[in-house]
Amino acid sequence: MLVDGWLHEPNEGTTVQDIEQNEGVGELVVIATPLGNLGDISRRALHYLEIADVVYCEDTRHSNKLFSAHGIAVRSRLTSLHEHNEASQCEHIITRIGAGETVVLISDAGTPGISDPGTRVVAAVADAGLKVTTVPGPSAVIAALTLSGLDTERFVMEGFVPRKHGEREALYATWAKQERTIVFFESPQRLASTLGELAQHFGSRRVAVAREMTKLHEEVLRGTLAEVSSIIASREIVGEVVVVLEGVANVVEVDDATIRAALRERLGDGASVRDAATFVAQTLGASRRVTYEIALTLRSEADK
Repeated sequence: MLVDGWLHEPNEGTTVQDIEQNEGVGELVVIATPLGNLGDISRRALHYLEIADVVYCEDTRHSNKLFSAHGIAVRSRLTSLHEHNEASQCEHIITRIGAGETVVLISDAGTPGISDPGTRVVAAVADAGLKVTTVPGPSAVIAALTLSGLDTERFVMEGFVPRKHGEREALYATWAKQERTIVFFESPQRLASTLGELAQHFGSRRVAVAREMTKLHEEVLRGTLAEVSSIIASREIVGEVVVVLEGVANVVEVDDATIRAALRERLGDGASVRDAATFVAQTLGASRRVTYEIALTLRSEADK
């Protein structure tokens, strides 16, 4: 007997009447799909793809391949849902679920809503008092985290690193005091520059760069930021990338007086302003921007 996608005999307390009454009740089903290897999908997910009245997806051409690989007929059920039309599709989805349809939501890879469209849809359907359920499965965040070799007990997901320099610097300042493992996405084209910036801030921290997970050319580079950044800078990177960065071991609030004292020592030993600021920021876990500004002030005072 099929209940919510599971084949089993009814549990004690569950009657055939209960199951029959549940049929025809509209719902939104959020399904995780393979990151790359098309075999990484559950039987329950395939069941819902088979019975869905409509399947909302990022790219219909991409999702067609998933259906074809598992012998599921599309039957004109694929409808595009992406960042530019997600808001406008919410009303249509609510109407269909309210009419008793099973509406499935998938992304090109992984779990919808995690740096992919889906969050607005789930919120709108839930706010409308309609049923939302999930078929969990592949997640690039969890996959990269488990492959990283870094602490998995506590972590934070940051999505994609901002494109604007000022926004990135502000983000890095928060990472200077972040004790949890940090997971973020980056494009292959920007990976080298982002890791280069991070190496300047936190060169001794450990990092893992996971590329093309579950695919033929899967690769994980592990080491310090300085080491991995150097490797990436010398290579052409292609494919999907997830970066896992070690958090700071012990966060200590550092006041300006402590930073000044450490900088005076480094500058007194002949270090440049940049090198002194980088060393002190990494050693004390202080903001590199603040440390650099103080170093410039100290250099200016010394030159007078």
